[in-house]
Amino acid sequence: MIRHTASNPQPAGAPSEPIVIVVDDDSAVRASLDSLLRSVGMQTRLCASPAELLQAALPDVPGCIILDVRLPGISGLEFQTQLSQHGIELPIVFMTGFGDIPMTVQAMKAGAIDFLAKPFRDQDMLDAVTTAVERDRVRRSAAASMGNLRTEYETLTPREREVMAHVVSGLMNKQVAGIIGLSEITVKIHRGNVMRKMGVRTLADLVRKAQALGVSGG
Repeated sequence: MIRHTASNPQPAGAPSEPIVIVVDDDSAVRASLDSLLRSVGMQTRLCASPAELLQAALPDVPGCIILDVRLPGISGLEFQTQLSQHGIELPIVFMTGFGDIPMTVQAMKAGAIDFLAKPFRDQDMLDAVTTAVERDRVRRSAAASMGNLRTEYETLTPREREVMAHVVSGLMNKQVAGIIGLSEITVKIHRGNVMRKMGVRTLADLVRKAQALGVSGG
């Protein structure tokens, strides 16, 4: 799999610009795209094959992949499937000199951002890359938010999780107490702990977080 460097913070002053990975066996195409992308402030990684991409150590920044459809040994469409199987979620912009409608449909159904036929206009490529990077930025932000939410939930004790599940289903403290065999004041204390640990002030906020986590009443 691609080795991200998220667990190893970048040193001060390290580049934080979006990264675009170019995968094409044509060195002239790689050089041209490298120049184009760097001219608008993006980092690049140039790969002559999918294997090079899989061995790359990438910074923990938003990005995308520009992938040629015709590659030695494996097609870009086949590699798109492999990336998905490996849990690699970087958006893909395809390029090809031999594109046809079935290829385009297959690529787009599998989540590609765009499918550009060579020769393409520089602006068309920049537009596609900008869209792809922004999509990855949004995905990463959502993933970070969900990660924080799971971390909050993991701080709850088993009893607090039980109380939370009943509370978000709409039960009053007295009802929860009767179901799980605790005093009403004890349930109230657990409920307060849940609200504090989950970082919410209102029941509505707790319900929204519970829905995002898939937590429901028993």
